[in-house]
Amino acid sequence: MSRVSQSQKVAEFLKENPGEKFTARQIAEAIIARYPEDYLDKRSNPRFSDEKAFLQQIVAEIGAQKASILRQDNKIHWQDKPRPRVYWFEVNANEEEEEPDWSDSDLDDEDAAIEVITQQQILAEVELYPLLVQYLKSEHHLYCLRIDEKRSRNSRGSGGNHWLHPDIVAMEPVAKGWNELVQTCVRQGGSQSVRLWAFEVKRELTRATVRKSFFQAVSNSSWANEGYLVTTSIADTLVEQELRMLSALHGIGVILLVTENPFESEILLPARARPEVDWQSANRIVDENEDFRDFIEQVSMYYQTGILRARDWNKI
Repeated sequence: MSRVSQSQKVAEFLKENPGEKFTARQIAEAIIARYPEDYLDKRSNPRFSDEKAFLQQIVAEIGAQKASILRQDNKIHWQDKPRPRVYWFEVNANEEEEEPDWSDSDLDDEDAAIEVITQQQILAEVELYPLLVQYLKSEHHLYCLRIDEKRSRNSRGSGGNHWLHPDIVAMEPVAKGWNELVQTCVRQGGSQSVRLWAFEVKRELTRATVRKSFFQAVSNSSWANEGYLVTTSIADTLVEQELRMLSALHGIGVILLVTENPFESEILLPARARPEVDWQSANRIVDENEDFRDFIEQVSMYYQTGILRARDWNKI
């Protein structure tokens, strides 16, 4: 068994094929074939029912290790759009690069979330929350918390909290990593050092459910800087057109969540950012829901101290 990390394996493979662009699936197949002994133990894990499930795990790991792979060599690059995401080792700009030949399987791996009949495992909505958090943490560097409606007081009676709070909330510490002098200026000048996000999760959007789901997201995220409707499947082009129209009117974004590989999820429609948090609306939710109160408490702590404790975030 080699002592080479998976990120190093990927980097070496790309270096040996300069100028060629590869999907995570193609890379996974190559490194498994090259280092078979390194993957024997993992492959024997009973949770992998077949070779396809095992391969998909390695594909997901490559997506999650993107930053580590790029650190191996500054000539390694990746491109997110157009899909599928590809990686390559840069060659001299004067050298010609061949256009990659994407197979149907590559495209299926990347775009399974928007197929009418999906190949992904059908998951309950609650099972999508940790997958969304993985994506938001890895790709957008957000600090997330789950908001459980069962922890609401319902002080206003039945239906009083209808569409009040989202499924997932997140904090984006905009000023994290900035020079301390700049952070001081931000704090003293009243500028924005954090942004708050809200996410409403739906397993599937169909013609029958798209408007209801969208306006639930509008209501649940009215307090946040950015609000998103998250789904694993958009039924057809008419549903997508409806989403584009509604997003343009109301500013709510749409995220396609790829359950087999959350790191390959993408923002289909970006949200229209609001410059300020609606603290009055946030206060209404704080009064009703313990999870949201915990979230605002963590945001308040960060405002005061600038400290982020990993153990307090991204819990489901």
